Amino acid sequence: MTKIPHIVDGDWLQVRLTDKNLRLIDATTFLKIPEGASYPELWSGFEAYQEEHIPGAAYADLLKDFTNPEGSAPFTIATREQFLRAVEPLGITEETYVVIYDRGPLVNVDILASDWSARLRWQLKYEGFDNVAVLDGGFRKWKLDGRPTESGISEYPAAPFPGTRRDELIVTKEDVKAAINDENTILINSLSEADFHGETTTYPRPGHIPGSKHAFFGSHSNPETRLLKNDDVLRSTFEKLGALDPSKKVITYCGGGIAATWNALLLNKLGQENVAVYDGSLYEWASDESCPLVTL
Repeated sequence: MTKIPHIVDGDWLQVRLTDKNLRLIDATTFLKIPEGASYPELWSGFEAYQEEHIPGAAYADLLKDFTNPEGSAPFTIATREQFLRAVEPLGITEETYVVIYDRGPLVNVDILASDWSARLRWQLKYEGFDNVAVLDGGFRKWKLDGRPTESGISEYPAAPFPGTRRDELIVTKEDVKAAINDENTILINSLSEADFHGETTTYPRPGHIPGSKHAFFGSHSNPETRLLKNDDVLRSTFEKLGALDPSKKVITYCGGGIAATWNALLLNKLGQENVAVYDGSLYEWASDESCPLVTL
């Protein structure tokens, strides 16, 4: 099986919709950030998927099936056992390749990033499967381009998942504490500038982890084309942070480990493979008074 790109566009996908080796997955999840200090509203995109999706796509319920309900944060990664149960119906084998799309990061906020797709892509990579891409522009761009859709439910033949877990792709709170003063590790906060500077009340305490660099996950696409900026522009963004240095380890984080996976994907796309995601992110970090936060 030929390795596919990290990011594919609508033209690339449309000509492959009938490929028996394609596993096309709709990972739509809905997130609404409330005003004031309270947890976000999260709900499944399954009903939206049933109403309309790209032909042949199966649905992956990230909130219900790919999250550990006993986790300490709103979106804790599933255990290996939970993941294997959830992924089997998607029919992923060594002979297949996966393309994932979604309907955007937030409800009523037009941020251009396929971070739910990136989250599932990161989980597949973490669990040992690499041949996976994210659809540039997601479902919204697909629709804007007048491409085909269908309703109902599509399924693939179930298959045991072939991968082996890679523990190096995830970090814990203790790992991040150790990284703060480690000159060989780059911490990247993936949230908005207002979140970074502690001007919002979304998380238990305001601010960012000391020493963090800032790269807003929603700044990497062109609002006119609704597609990713070219690699030279993306490279310039991350080079300024020192994040493309092959001798460094990069840790991305956000509020709950979703937006961080979009930055992780783009770093991988640019050739930086030494990237881990802090799954607990600020919901976990800011809930622990012993974990430092700064606003400057």
